[in-house]
Amino acid sequence: MGLPEDRERFRAVGESRREDLTEFISHGDLGGSGPHQVRIPIKIVDLPSFEYDQREVGGVGQAEGGQPQPGQPVNPQPDEGDEAGDPGEEGGDHEYYEMDPEEFAEELDEELGLDLEPKGKRVVEEVEGAFTDTARAGPKGSLDVDELFKRGLKRHLATDFDEDYVREGLFVDGAGVDEVFTWARESHIPVSRAWIADAAGEIETERGEPIESVARWPDFETLEADVDRESVGERIRREGLDTIPFRREDERFRHPEVIEQHERNVVVVNIRDASGSMRETKRELVERVFTPIDWYLTGKYDAAEFHYVVHDAEAWEVDREEFFGIQSGGGTRISSAYERVEEILESYPFSEWNRYVFAAGDSENAGADTQQNVIPLMRSIDANLHGYVETQPGGKTKNARHADEVEQALGDAGNVAVARVTGPEDVTDAIYEILSTEESDE
Repeated sequence: MGLPEDRERFRAVGESRREDLTEFISHGDLGGSGPHQVRIPIKIVDLPSFEYDQREVGGVGQAEGGQPQPGQPVNPQPDEGDEAGDPGEEGGDHEYYEMDPEEFAEELDEELGLDLEPKGKRVVEEVEGAFTDTARAGPKGSLDVDELFKRGLKRHLATDFDEDYVREGLFVDGAGVDEVFTWARESHIPVSRAWIADAAGEIETERGEPIESVARWPDFETLEADVDRESVGERIRREGLDTIPFRREDERFRHPEVIEQHERNVVVVNIRDASGSMRETKRELVERVFTPIDWYLTGKYDAAEFHYVVHDAEAWEVDREEFFGIQSGGGTRISSAYERVEEILESYPFSEWNRYVFAAGDSENAGADTQQNVIPLMRSIDANLHGYVETQPGGKTKNARHADEVEQALGDAGNVAVARVTGPEDVTDAIYEILSTEESDE
């Protein structure tokens, strides 16, 4: 086994020792990753290597000062206090297992048993498919000969009839052209009155006497009982088919099917309570839930855009770097954030964009704001999924009612998920609760 194989073997060993994905989400350092690259720390085994001594030395096998004398050490010993080799000064080397959001989403699906299927929304391109569509006009080279033949044959079969059988109707006692035409129509024979009149004229010419004076049958019922009517199919099988009369309206020209390709795109609005009650521990739990969901949706969709809104009694939009760290001393009015969400989503029509609205906080809200404002706003904002994450380390406080009220009012809506996180051990369960709700949405 050569050095390249050894290196790959050491690398495989290192990757197998990376932090478990759920453990990384719950307890790992999420800050080392970016929006498009997830970096999971691993302990890498030092890879063996050879190095040349760059110092100017004597010939091969010679130490400083020339050839060593018997009993003299070959390698000079470091002086007392030499810093080289002092033990315990550095920790073990760490590297990172790096994955893009697509790989992260795939692995999270496996870890949590998820299988979210993104929906295509906005049409980004129209492409030509197979020549399966037809039109009445087109280049001669695209004429659909099969379709032309089928249409001509269909008309021929629909308009053909047993001419000898109809002529016999002219030999019914007292029957003229009008009577024969009425009888033919009642018998579902597709013959025109003009054809019957022409046939009557031919018979009169041959006989030299009016058609009414020639009689073979006392009535039409006797004719039908004594004369067999031959079907079109029987006659074609017997005589074959010499020609099929085609018409211009039978022509159909083949065109490629126009296929609309839809981009699987998503806009995500993340909301966080920044009021004075949201201490560092609560903010960290929000980050541990929202960050993996952002990675997951980035990996699932072709295009993903994110907006971040924080609020106390008022709401304002921030960038991602500020989102998890901001804290204010103000009160809490959650509806202010949803009012801001409405403004943001005006630029993302629901007919063209998948839309997710995720909010998090400690479930404390001012007065009746949840019932009177937030719940109506959630109902009016079209979204694939509304999620709320309650972060209450150590248990719920008396004023933490928002999650319960949302769940009670909208729990059966089909696109609303409520999750509760009291510590890092609840994070992956909360992520599953939110994303599995979208999975079952129709």
